[in-house]
Amino acid sequence: QVQLVESGGGWVQPGGSLRLSCEVSGTQFANTIMTWYRETPRKEREWVAIISTGGVTNVADSVKGRFSISRDNAKNTLYLQMNSLRPEDTAVYYCNTNFRSFPWGQGTQVSVSS
Repeated sequence: QVQLVESGGGWVQPGGSLRLSCEVSGTQFANTIMTWYRETPRKEREWVAIISTGGVTNVADSVKGRFSISRDNAKNTLYLQMNSLRPEDTAVYYCNTNFRSFPWGQGTQVSVSS
């Protein structure tokens, strides 16, 4: 059974940085296109960044130039490096496939405020 475990969130001041991790088990991670999503009480879950099996990446316009996605197939782990964080980045962050195929993990809370 596939399991997704997100971690690395926390509170940070505007302009700060965080690196999120997503450990994936129960599937052939290296063969899976992976995506980071985020959700707030006011906004439904939206995609933030995506990475192909070959390492090609894309990020949403709202985080372009600030966030980057990467993967370590040897560790079955997905990462999201978040720099220059803004209050509007406050959300619960989740990982999943680009088709949202797997059961959702618990997510990791990111809070950006002064």
